[in-house]
Amino acid sequence: MMLLYLHGFRSSPASAKARQLAQAMAERGRRREWACPQLPASPREAMELAEPLARDMQRHARANGGELTLVGSSLGGYYATWLAERLGCRAALLNPVVHGARDLATQVGEHLSYHDGQPFSFTAGHVDELRAYAVARITRPCRYYLLAATGDEVLDWREMRDHYAGARQHIIEGGDHGISDFEHYLPGVLAFADAAADDESIPG
Repeated sequence: MMLLYLHGFRSSPASAKARQLAQAMAERGRRREWACPQLPASPREAMELAEPLARDMQRHARANGGELTLVGSSLGGYYATWLAERLGCRAALLNPVVHGARDLATQVGEHLSYHDGQPFSFTAGHVDELRAYAVARITRPCRYYLLAATGDEVLDWREMRDHYAGARQHIIEGGDHGISDFEHYLPGVLAFADAAADDESIPG
């Protein structure tokens, strides 16, 4: 198994969920099977970074009898869905953005990164770039695992539920957008990633 984590808007590899997953992989002696790049604000640049990395990790995984699983949080879930469709790999989605251009249009302006305070601009051009990575409808829902919180204060969990219909879903009653108690759900994400790549029997 190879695990590629794609963080959300204003986030980074220093996010709590990314660090918890990295630690879990290290504790299992699988540090080399893990990656979490810092994604640029530009969606196009983010995918120019993430797609080649994902393909390389997929090739390496398959050469060793395994598969690649993407883990995407918030905007990273939007990216992970597009990549999963493009590469035919699995994706675990944590409160994912479903309508990228619509939802991120509200974020045009100047921002500071959450974890290091670095300033960056998110532009109307970046919103336009998001349209290229929209997935109108997923194929093979068994490739997907959705973790969605009804208490998400940023996104509508019902849109997530409907967009990933047929996929394995864990709906958290309450909670928040960042899934601040992610440690409780981390084992389920790893179990999904560890399952056989061609296992069509994963419950939807």
